Order: sequence, then C-alpha cells, then structure tokens
Amino acid sequence: MTESAEFSFSTVPHLVSGPGASSRLGSLVRSHFPDARRALIVTDPGFLGTGLVGAPQRSLEQENVAVQVWSEVVADPPESVVQQAVEVARRHDTDLVIGLGGGSSMDVAKLIAVLAGSEQPLSQIYGIGNVRGKRLPLVQIPTTAGTGSEVTNIAIVTTGATTKMGVVAPQLYADLAILDAQLTLGLPPLVTAATGIDAMVHAIEAFTSKHKKNPMSDNLARQALSLLSRNLLRACEHGGDLEARQAMLLGACFAGQAFSNAPVAAVHALAYPIGGIFHVPHGLSNSLVLPHVLRFNLSHASAHYAELAGLIDPGVSGSEEARANALVNAMEQIAVKTGIQTTLRQVGVSAADIDKLADDAMLQTRLLGNNPRELTREDIHSIYSAAY
Repeated sequence: MTESAEFSFSTVPHLVSGPGASSRLGSLVRSHFPDARRALIVTDPGFLGTGLVGAPQRSLEQENVAVQVWSEVVADPPESVVQQAVEVARRHDTDLVIGLGGGSSMDVAKLIAVLAGSEQPLSQIYGIGNVRGKRLPLVQIPTTAGTGSEVTNIAIVTTGATTKMGVVAPQLYADLAILDAQLTLGLPPLVTAATGIDAMVHAIEAFTSKHKKNPMSDNLARQALSLLSRNLLRACEHGGDLEARQAMLLGACFAGQAFSNAPVAAVHALAYPIGGIFHVPHGLSNSLVLPHVLRFNLSHASAHYAELAGLIDPGVSGSEEARANALVNAMEQIAVKTGIQTTLRQVGVSAADIDKLADDAMLQTRLLGNNPRELTREDIHSIYSAAY
C-alpha cells in the first residue's frame, strides 16, 4: 500500500520496558489505577515455581493492593480453565487483572478481564468484535519473548479435543504492558528459540498480510525482525545476557503490535492443527512449517521477502528472487543453529496424519484469507508433506 492510503492502527496505550521494571509493579499500578484494591495475578505452575512472582506481588502489597495468585493456566488453555479463572476473579472481587507469563497466561488474563464483570458467556465472544461492554483494568507482563500477547487484542481458546477458536476485540488490548527481561533469564535454550522464531513469524506475516498491512505495522515488523534476528542466537547460547533478552522482548512486542493490526496468515493456519492434535508448542509448530509456506508464497511475495532478507543478512545481494530465497534459507538456518526440531516426524507426526492436518488447516479461514497467495487443500497437503 502507499503511505497516503487510509489505515487505522491500535495498540496498548502504556508500555514500560527495562530490566527490573516488574519489581515496580505496585507503583506503576498505583499511578495508572489509583483506585485498584484487589488484584488477581494470572500465571502458570511452572512460572510460579521460579519464585519470580514474589517481587511483583510484594510491590503491589506495599501499595495496599490485596493480591491473589491464580496459577492454574495450562498451555493452549481449554474453556474449562478460562471459566474456572473467571469464577476465581469474581469470588476475589477482583478490580485489576495481571497476566504474568507466556501467551497462554496473558490470553486467560484478557478473558478474565472481559468476562468477570460481564453477563456474557465465553461462547458468545468468539470471533471478531463480539465482546460487549467494558472490562476490568488489565496489565500484561510477558515472561517469554514470543507471542507478543501483551500488546495484541486476540486470545486463543482450545474449544475441543483438537480445535481452537479466537476472540478478537478492542477490549482485549491491555491498559499497561511491562517488558522486564529479568523474568526471562531462566528460559531454556529450546524454549527461547521456539518463542523467538514465533515472534519472527509474526513480523514476516504482518509484513506480507493481504489485509490491513500499513506503514506503521510495516515499520514495527521491520524493527522487530532486525532486533530478533540479531539477538536470538545470543539469547539461546548465553541465556544470562540481559541485553539480548531485553532486545528479544522488545522485538516480540513490536511484532505483536504489527500483527495485531496486520494479521497473520498461512504459517499460523497450518501451525494450529499441529499444536492442537500433537500438543506441540505454538512457536515450534510455526517454525516447522515456516520455510515451506514461505517457498509457496514466493511467487506472490518475493519483493517483500527480498526486503526482509536484508534485515536478517545485511550482506545479502543479487536479484529480487535470490534475496527472497535468501530469507527462506536464513530462517531454515536459524532453526538448525538453535537445535530445535525441523521436521514434522520429529514431533510425532506420521505420514498418515497429513490428511487430518490438511483438513483442520482448511478450517482456519480467518487466517488463510490473509495469506498473500491463496491456498487449496492440495497446496496445504503439499506444504505439510514438504515439512514431514
């Protein structure tokens, strides 16, 4: 699109970024929400076990905010977990919700914020723009540099044995996001890799989205990809490097802002069934299909891919086609260098499962419609076969 074309852009109104920022949560909350009295911190058992919830919790209590910690979030949260969390918030008389964790914890926090004070059931808010009314004040604090959920207006819920649905609404944007790399220092290298590549996928897909791509999302996607590509291997190999970790958080945040406005496409559409059926972490699911979707898209997105290649490899040269192919090769090499799985068979998928994956991916119409090149079921089957 041209810079003069009309577009809209939305994001979280307040962002604080810096190592140690979460230990000032109490004063930040008091500044932004002077009437807050009863906070619910939403996290998962693994992060609770790190002990890192303690400092933010104490800082809230020092500001006379009563805190309840709810740590029952699971990966790919099902409806039952969301409904349980909403009931906990109501019993606690919560007036401030704080998501502290990865994408699943932050997604559940969003849904608590919109449902705890509402008569709307969860079943009525799936889809785009179906949330009614206001929500509770919401703070998001990511503990992985991947999903960008702290700055998106999307929450994903597992609705069946293998199916997921999304809630997309402006009410899901938080009031405040806090990026504190000290909370990510304990992430293992493979988790760092998968979540980091997830964020890179967000940037690439936002930059090539068929719908709502705009100059602001483009600039954020470029900056995200630059930050992430420069720091991912460093963060994997030197997990205590606070500067690299903070850069990764900022990159993931920028990518989240980009794709919240210029939505993701076929990589995510094909990744969701892998996660839903085989319980593969979302970032790894994206990484497994990424190079094969990029190759499929080359005929329709080569100019954009060529531009992005220069961000990952500033020395790249040659024709547009050569540079576009260099992006695909660079993303493959990043996955190899980090040591994560690179084929579907490595995560338990058999050749006989590809038909089921293709059928489920075809249901992701919201995402497939954003892809620069239209996909048939046969195309999707071929991409999965290439990834196998």
